[in-house]
Amino acid sequence: MYYRHRASIDALPGYRQGSPAPAVPGLNSYKISSNENPYPPLPGVLQTVSEQALGHLNRYPDMRGTRLVQRLARLHGVDPACIQLGCGSTEVITQLVDLVAGQGDQVVYPWRSFEAYPIIVTMAGATGVPVPLDKQGRHDIEAMIAAVNDHTRLVIVNNPNNPTATNVDRSQAERLLQALPADLPVLFDEAYIQFNDDPDRADGLSLMREHPNVIVARTFSKAYGLAGLRIGYAVAAEPIIAGMNKVALPFGVTDVAQTAAMASLDAQDRLAERVQALKQERARILAGLKGQGWKIPEPRANYYWLPLGQAASQADQRFRDAGLSVRTFPGEGIRITVGEREANDRVLEVCADLRRQGLPQDPIPD
Repeated sequence: MYYRHRASIDALPGYRQGSPAPAVPGLNSYKISSNENPYPPLPGVLQTVSEQALGHLNRYPDMRGTRLVQRLARLHGVDPACIQLGCGSTEVITQLVDLVAGQGDQVVYPWRSFEAYPIIVTMAGATGVPVPLDKQGRHDIEAMIAAVNDHTRLVIVNNPNNPTATNVDRSQAERLLQALPADLPVLFDEAYIQFNDDPDRADGLSLMREHPNVIVARTFSKAYGLAGLRIGYAVAAEPIIAGMNKVALPFGVTDVAQTAAMASLDAQDRLAERVQALKQERARILAGLKGQGWKIPEPRANYYWLPLGQAASQADQRFRDAGLSVRTFPGEGIRITVGEREANDRVLEVCADLRRQGLPQDPIPD
């Protein structure tokens, strides 16, 4: 049946959630397609939620998230007016795009990158300007600068980049910011910042203190293990946050999510332990893959990228046959989450088999 709608939506691909673990007889299956934390919520979180939040689900949450906003402000050394909550970092990015861009405007972002970017931009009525990554799977900073024009209302930096797990370093970020107009907002999407151990990484919060046009998006979904509760936040100059608050979904962040986030912030030592354990497991996987002859971008997140090109779909089936769901981008590559040790061991087995059978990979220049 015909219905009136925006024609721009017709060409827009819907967001693809990571596929569930395939059922394979005789095998424990694993979902390593969504960059989820294999650990449960941090100690004390479930008990705190049960004691403090579940008993009053008949009430609306604090729409501003006052207690959590104040806690995050202290953590990052900013005024509470510089913090905005959202249903995951995806929603605060949506708020920002809705604030700055509309019909006739453009948003520049790297590509391949987070799949929600073109969806968010199109829903705002703006036009996305995807800038291809370089041959190492990194942001092409010079090309991003060249893509900016009088219609540009936002530039997005995804650091580390999803799905290639590559880092944007401080010098690259400074080059970008120095080349752009001082009043052009630049978003640093740092959903995986806790796993980015490059000593030269660009840190969005430090950049924001020097460049008032910088906005930082972070989340409790990944390192903190609260993906199912949907809570993230932005840090930015007060006028930007005030504008984002105007376009935010009313009562979007539940009291359960706010309470869980507060309790998670009380467990920073355990968070650090888990992040370190995942980074050590990532290093083990990377060493194994390199030993098999794989050339992949240095991963700075809780996932890594296999640049398989046209062989990606064929490899995807091999993983599924082994009881593993991975995130496959046909014609480009496969993103694999650092998961449970058994899952990671099985990944190495599948990858070794793919190498023995001569499955080609796209070359990654040194």
